[in-house]
Amino acid sequence: MIKPKTNNPDQDNLLAQGRMLPLMEEFYTIQGEGSNTGEAAWFIRVGGCDVGCRWCDVKESWNPALHPLTDTNQIVEHAAAQPAKAVVVTGGEPLMYNMDYLCNELKKRDIKTYLETSGAYPLTGKWDWICLSPKKNMIPVGDITEKANELKVIIYNDNDIAWAEKFTDQVHNGCTLLLQPEWSRSKYITPLIIDYVKQNPKWKISIQAHKFMRIP
Repeated sequence: MIKPKTNNPDQDNLLAQGRMLPLMEEFYTIQGEGSNTGEAAWFIRVGGCDVGCRWCDVKESWNPALHPLTDTNQIVEHAAAQPAKAVVVTGGEPLMYNMDYLCNELKKRDIKTYLETSGAYPLTGKWDWICLSPKKNMIPVGDITEKANELKVIIYNDNDIAWAEKFTDQVHNGCTLLLQPEWSRSKYITPLIIDYVKQNPKWKISIQAHKFMRIP
């Protein structure tokens, strides 16, 4: 696991407890993809990821040392001040860190918690919604596939759809199944997804609506 190099045992201890997190950014916006598209939410983007997706549009999030360790209580207070009582925790890869404290404090303020993760690290935190987006180079670990509310697979190549099917037996019956065209390949890959979903209607199509609407 990548961790910021603080050279400070006290900060390292707080990081391990989830009382500090490497915060890349936090902002109020509209959810742009997946099952909850169109909903307002406060986004918390945690720095640090070693999954290394080639299409990642926030590669600046990969190195946690670039992002300041921030008091989790401060993060929670910023979230609580927003009109929408919903928080999306994304990254980077949030599960590189202990999410228990963050979730507990958000729950105390009746804020719904949404997670976006590859599942490459063990699940921590109590979540109202888990979006699992597995990646080939670091497959999900533990029981997160059984707890996911939506399975959202990014489709970059033709064979990615067959790979996505491997997870359908691992998720529960109520899990929403989503195939999402990778943005830079969407003109080529979207027609393939459309044809596949028409033949396999257990799947739905997810698009990055925020990019069409130019929403951050």
